[in-house]
Amino acid sequence: MEMEKQAYPVNIKGELTDPPANGWWLIKWLLAIPHYICLLGLGIAFIVVWIISFFAILITGKHPKSLFNFKLGVLRWSWRAGFYSYEALGTDKYPPFSLDPDPNYPADLDISYTEKMSRGLVLVKWWLLAIPHYIVTSLFGAPLVCLCVILFFVAVGFLGIAATSYFFPGICDLEMSNWQSGGGGGGGALTFILAIFAGIALLFTGKYPPSIFKLVIGLNRWVYRVAAYAALMTDEYPPFRLWDD
Repeated sequence: MEMEKQAYPVNIKGELTDPPANGWWLIKWLLAIPHYICLLGLGIAFIVVWIISFFAILITGKHPKSLFNFKLGVLRWSWRAGFYSYEALGTDKYPPFSLDPDPNYPADLDISYTEKMSRGLVLVKWWLLAIPHYIVTSLFGAPLVCLCVILFFVAVGFLGIAATSYFFPGICDLEMSNWQSGGGGGGGALTFILAIFAGIALLFTGKYPPSIFKLVIGLNRWVYRVAAYAALMTDEYPPFRLWDD
C-alpha cells in the first residue's frame, strides 16, 4: 500500500508493505529516543537556517539551495522517524540517521526546489496567511513536526513582528495569539491517537487497518505541507485536503 502525492510541490510517501510486528510498537518510544535527540538538535539548527533564509529571500528574492536542502533534510528525517514511531507506526525498519533520501526506506519526503521566491510573501505567509492551516492542523498535528515548528516560531517570532510591523503597521498583534497553533501543537494530536488504535489492532489481529493507514498518511501529508510552507520552502499555498487521488 502506498500513498504519494504528485501535484503539490511537497511530496510525501509512506508504504505499508508488510504489517509491523504485533507488539513491537509498545517500545518504539524507547527505540526512537536517539532520533528525538538528533531532531531536537536539528530543530535548533533549523531555527538558524530559517532566519538566514528569511533575510536571503527578503533581500534577494532567492532561496539559497544549500539552506533549502538542509531544511528539506530535517523534515525528511522527521517524517521517517515519525513513520517508524507514533506518527504512523507504519514500519519496523529502523530509520536512517541521515538528511539524504533513501530509496530503500518505506517513508520519504521531497519538496520541489524553486530558487525565486516572493519577497512580499516571506513577511506574512509563515504566520498570517497560514493561520487557517494552523487552526486545522492543531487538531491532528504530528508530534515531531510540532517540535520543530514550535522551536523556530518561538525563536523567530520577534523577528517576524519587527519586520512585518515595519512594512505593515497595526497587524502584528494577530501573530501572538496564533504561534501555538503552528504545525499542530495543540488539540488531540489525532495522528498519534489513530496510530495507537492501529497498534492495538496489530496487537490483537496482526493486521494494520488499511482505512486507518490511509487517514494517518493523509493527516501527516497535510501537516508536512503546512510545515514546508511555513519554513519558506514554497510560495504555493497548501490545499485544504488530505488526499490527491
